[in-house]
Amino acid sequence: MNQTDNVLFEIDERGVATVTLNQPEIHNAFDDKLILQLTDIFSRVDQNNDIRVMILAAVGKSFSAGADLNWMQRIAMYSYEQNLADANALARMFFILNTLDKPTIAKVQGAAFGGAVGLVACCDMAIGSKLSKFCLSEVKLGLAPATISPYVIDAIGARVARRYFTTAEVFSARRARRLGLLSEAVVEEELDSTIENLIEHILKNSPAAIRAAKQLIFDVQNKPISDALLATTSEKIAELRVSDEGQEGLNAFLQKRRANWIKG
Repeated sequence: MNQTDNVLFEIDERGVATVTLNQPEIHNAFDDKLILQLTDIFSRVDQNNDIRVMILAAVGKSFSAGADLNWMQRIAMYSYEQNLADANALARMFFILNTLDKPTIAKVQGAAFGGAVGLVACCDMAIGSKLSKFCLSEVKLGLAPATISPYVIDAIGARVARRYFTTAEVFSARRARRLGLLSEAVVEEELDSTIENLIEHILKNSPAAIRAAKQLIFDVQNKPISDALLATTSEKIAELRVSDEGQEGLNAFLQKRRANWIKG
């Protein structure tokens, strides 16, 4: 396990990486230091082909309360240029998390406020405790959820965002599930088993195909169904069929055996 004051990072023998926010005394609020640490860890996960899936979790009662008060006090004194550099660092962290080529799962308990909603939205899947709470609280501070907006809007839709971006209401896990921010809402005792079930499904699948499937979503989303898009999708499946893992997967299926990427 790699450990800093603020973040825990470990990879198990299956290739499951777990990134854990580790400041329960401040409800895992984040600042510029934590942003740089997470950016570094997410980049390392992205570059490590031995990692099959990443879990984003937190220690304590809260997933994350959003921005740290001391950090907010500092940035209140920043110039525009300093604020822009700070915001660019935050935006880069969210972008890297959102575009990781491995499946990502957020494990959410307690509060997920402000930028923490962005962390949840950037993950491919999010499993939350039924007691977890969410809030896009920025407008209460005279701000807006700018750097997280592309990911939150993608997760919950523009119509819903127009409400919660402007009201800063706290909403429940049940509503987060209905809105699409959470994949599932379960009792807290079932968080680990629910995530483990997802991991077991992922580990049965081709790592190369998973990377291609994630990229496919970015390539196809919001694109018109045109000759160019049809050609792109046809080329992609043809490439996968003749790839090493594509051949292995097809032959394993036809021969009624396990594919070679399945351990155990």
